[in-house]
Amino acid sequence: MKESNIELRRMEEGDRNQLIDLIFSSTNAWYQEHFKKNVFGGDPSACEIFTEVYEDLDPGCCIIAEDMDAGRLAGSCFYHPRETHFSLGIMNASPDYFGKGIATRMLDEIISLAEHENLPIRLVSSAMNLDSFSLYTRRGFVPRMTFQDMFLSVPEVGFSVAPPEGMDQVRDAVPEDAKAIADFEMKLNGIRREKDFAYFIRNGSGVWGVSVIESPEGQITGFLCSVNSSGSKMLGPGVSSNCSDSAALIYNELNERHRGNAPVFLVPVQESELVQTLYGWGAKNCEIHLCQVRGDCPPLNGVTMPTFMPETG
Repeated sequence: MKESNIELRRMEEGDRNQLIDLIFSSTNAWYQEHFKKNVFGGDPSACEIFTEVYEDLDPGCCIIAEDMDAGRLAGSCFYHPRETHFSLGIMNASPDYFGKGIATRMLDEIISLAEHENLPIRLVSSAMNLDSFSLYTRRGFVPRMTFQDMFLSVPEVGFSVAPPEGMDQVRDAVPEDAKAIADFEMKLNGIRREKDFAYFIRNGSGVWGVSVIESPEGQITGFLCSVNSSGSKMLGPGVSSNCSDSAALIYNELNERHRGNAPVFLVPVQESELVQTLYGWGAKNCEIHLCQVRGDCPPLNGVTMPTFMPETG
């Protein structure tokens, strides 16, 4: 197998089933090797949500690496152009092509696209995967924040623990909130992605939820999205002004949309107050992730909770 046989191109509709299989098999292969477990259970259909969401939001923004001799996909990487930055989506290389430079070539292609627009690139990557850590840092990405991945089993009947303060200020987001949410994140963290929030709130597939928390004056002081599908059960993205607001938002999303599940959420390691609250509810740690940025990175303020779909550190 020679690298010259691998060509990069954009994803086409006819690639969708092969790509879903690739995401399923390559991600599970890595986690089996390193953690002796699968991330995606069942069959590859669990990963359909990735192609669905990414193509809904950013049609044509997926780099495919194809083995032209074998007529099969060797790798793929989604990316998300936003007003203030590019974010790097899920990257996969087939186990048969590990160590062949596939990921480097796809990353370089996306870096070239971002540089053409003079925009930084942001991503969330596993701190447990030193190969990907090296891939990104060799290309100029700098770790900016560390998150502990936590999960919490929510009883079918809902939480028995007392709700935190501020729950009376939490409500479900409505379409008119998308701009205010985007403005809030821009003010705190210097990034903007309004169409993401509009997509989550619209919830055409029925798997998304968005909560907001308001000040007594009616100003949004935090938000938290979540997804509950067969392929992903996770809280995020979310940003809030303080740990108390974050706790109320997390409680609401868990209790209202994830009963009977054990969703994952990423919490900044330095937010000890929030971390201790979550331990008190029964949360456990399962991994460590990093926010990495190539290029300009405005200060990160408030409490940031990133996600994997679509990714923005």
